Amino acid sequence: MTIGWHFNNTYSKLSDTFREEIKPIPVNNPDLVILNESLASELNLDFSKIDKQELSKIFSGNTLPIGSNSIAQAYAGHQFGHFTMLGDGRAVLIGEHTTKSNKRYDIQFKGSGKTAFSRNGDGRAALGPMLREYIISEAMNSLKIPTTRSLAVVKTGENIQREEILQGAVLTRVASSHIRVGTFQYIAARQKKDELKTLLDYTIDRHYPEIKNSSSQALDLLNLLIEKQSNLVVNWMRVGFIHGVMNTDNMTISGETIDYGPCAFMDTYDPKTVFSSIDQMGRYAYCNQPVITKWNLARFAECLVPLIDKDQDKAVKIATETINSFEKKYEEKWINMMRDKLGLFGLDDKDKFLILDLLTWMHEKKADYTNTFCHLMNLAPKKDELFNDNNFNNWKKRWEERLSKNDASPKKCLELMKNNNPLIIPRNQKVEEALEAAEKNNLKPFNNLVEILKNPYIQKDDTLDYQIPSNSDKKYQTFCGT
Repeated sequence: MTIGWHFNNTYSKLSDTFREEIKPIPVNNPDLVILNESLASELNLDFSKIDKQELSKIFSGNTLPIGSNSIAQAYAGHQFGHFTMLGDGRAVLIGEHTTKSNKRYDIQFKGSGKTAFSRNGDGRAALGPMLREYIISEAMNSLKIPTTRSLAVVKTGENIQREEILQGAVLTRVASSHIRVGTFQYIAARQKKDELKTLLDYTIDRHYPEIKNSSSQALDLLNLLIEKQSNLVVNWMRVGFIHGVMNTDNMTISGETIDYGPCAFMDTYDPKTVFSSIDQMGRYAYCNQPVITKWNLARFAECLVPLIDKDQDKAVKIATETINSFEKKYEEKWINMMRDKLGLFGLDDKDKFLILDLLTWMHEKKADYTNTFCHLMNLAPKKDELFNDNNFNNWKKRWEERLSKNDASPKKCLELMKNNNPLIIPRNQKVEEALEAAEKNNLKPFNNLVEILKNPYIQKDDTLDYQIPSNSDKKYQTFCGT
């Protein structure tokens, strides 16, 4: 019964400051809901000879694999702007699995019970939010956006109390690591430079060995994270994704999207779109995601000040100048991303106005964000009278004129658009339908949705129903699930 686990646990060898050794709390009646077989294959894991009962025990934490060494990680975070000492309050990292190609992945159970960091929480998770994370994280991977992945979801056979009684569940999350901006904040708050240097060295060894011999490691790491995070958020903006809870503990040093709580994809284009029920002020609205990215990066820079230069004033000056480079870098990446969505090659001074005029029209006319670009590719799921609008047709003439200046064939332009404009996103009503059915033990809508989302850039006859936005006027809200 060889599954292929190959654990080589390095984070657990750091001092107690960084983590707490703890085992998942066993559950009464684990029942496997879904196993991501394609991800298992990528991880060189083979579960084909393991029966469902045994798989349920493995992915609930009732049976731990040989070589695992489960810990809860310590970290802090600015939650909606307020600093808090946190840590894995309902998650346990069971170990670091290495593949045959020597890639290292954290294997984490989410919803596995209380830890030293749980505060007043029960350490458990509900089935709905865990299945939501499975759907959205796997969709993000198929959209070619860096993300944590979901390997399995297991029902625990136990109920948990939230606003109502819900079914308990455990998600198995896979990440290149769970080191966060908040991890650095936790260590920096202790004001022990040796611990901060330990974390810096560990992070560089694990993620950025190319700067290991640099004489300015801390500054190099800051610049690398600015690059990674600006690329990530530009990708979110590309597909209309709204994270919903961009706290500093949800910004990874690896540049992967993490924590799919109150997240959702925008249908009607509105820059101020907010889905999270707890984001009353719109701090994490669609249009604010770049601003918050810079804010979070500034908090990361503050942590690194003692390691940037011995002279604190000089270090602060260097860090500030580095962070202030974000806007220009982001805007350039964003404009180039929008050029790709519109099939534009090369640079034109008028491109920015062309892009902004389209977005303004979309906002005024309440156009669907995804399907507007599908319409421009002649791949819209259905005819929409909205696109007969005079202002849109005038804009379209300007766009076609700009396309004619491309140093590329129309076929290449369309190919560029098809690679950057998904036809299918996790439509909110489809996600809710899948989750509601799963709560009633009907997994067919969930499995269908997961399958459809594997090929978001390809249109097939069975995808049309998944391309149409909700016709409900009701404001869509999402919840954290904690």
